[in-house]
Amino acid sequence: MPFLLKPAGKDYLWGGQRLRADFGKESVLNPLAETWECSTHPDGPSLVESGAFAGMPLKEVLKEHPEYLGTHPLCNYTKEQLAAGELPVLIKFIDAKKDLSVQVHPDDEYARTHENGSRGKTEMWYVLDAAKDSSLVYGFSQDMEREQLKKSIEDGTIGEYLQKIPVHKNDTFYIEAGTVHAIGAGCLMAEIQENSNLTYRMYDYDRQDKYGKKRPLHIERALEVVKLDKSTPPGQPQRVLNYHRGCATELLCRCRYFQVERMLFNTEQCRQLLEYHTDSTSFQVLLCIDGCGIMLKDGAGELQFFKGDCIFVPAGMDGIRIHGKGKMLKVVC
Repeated sequence: MPFLLKPAGKDYLWGGQRLRADFGKESVLNPLAETWECSTHPDGPSLVESGAFAGMPLKEVLKEHPEYLGTHPLCNYTKEQLAAGELPVLIKFIDAKKDLSVQVHPDDEYARTHENGSRGKTEMWYVLDAAKDSSLVYGFSQDMEREQLKKSIEDGTIGEYLQKIPVHKNDTFYIEAGTVHAIGAGCLMAEIQENSNLTYRMYDYDRQDKYGKKRPLHIERALEVVKLDKSTPPGQPQRVLNYHRGCATELLCRCRYFQVERMLFNTEQCRQLLEYHTDSTSFQVLLCIDGCGIMLKDGAGELQFFKGDCIFVPAGMDGIRIHGKGKMLKVVC
């Protein structure tokens, strides 16, 4: 049976309260900036919340059942990674009440060499909601030199060279490793990324945390990995809906690390349950971003899900049916 996941929370200083208000997240953290919905990363592991594995870390379940990942992730893993139960992706909700730091992530090669064999971090953002006039940082507005960038960080003028992009609900942004970026205040996001927590903070507005300390910067490493060329403004790709009985899907992002689709399901009027399955090549993660429903598995019972829930569906599952009305992000590797 597919199973629900319980996220780990993060109380970064820029966070707000919308993950509680909009998605019913329960946490003692204040603010609640992020919830790591599907994660085997040691900095924020998810727990299984339903079914036979309830209470277990997702990582432990995948250690016992590596076949749940599917053949595609398995063929790209070392024996050590398989034994550790590592998932290729990490999926989050992000509530940016304030601006996030200006930052950059390393690619796989740099991370492997300089960060003890870790993965790099390429990611994708899907905008769940955005305040009026919200924006984000995506690359530079002009070609930069290394020393010019370093000086702008030191004297606080880096903002003059950053490319600001307006943000709207349902926008999608692909952030390749090496691209300087920052989520702006007022953005509510879903993030799908490589299974990594490597962030090189370049500039943080001289903010102080709740203990009166400035957060550390990682300028030298950032300068080693950042792309200095002017970035082409990211456009929103034309999205085509593919209709099926009870469901419509559209491709949001496809890269070497993951594929993300948006599913709009409604079985209220078609009077027929939505047939659903996963093939043997990959697990799937379903992140419910609106609505609610019931997932039924032949001979295994049912699973209720609501807005904000995250469902892990092992590879090679058939006989699944869905009833309800809502929207989901479907992640495949």
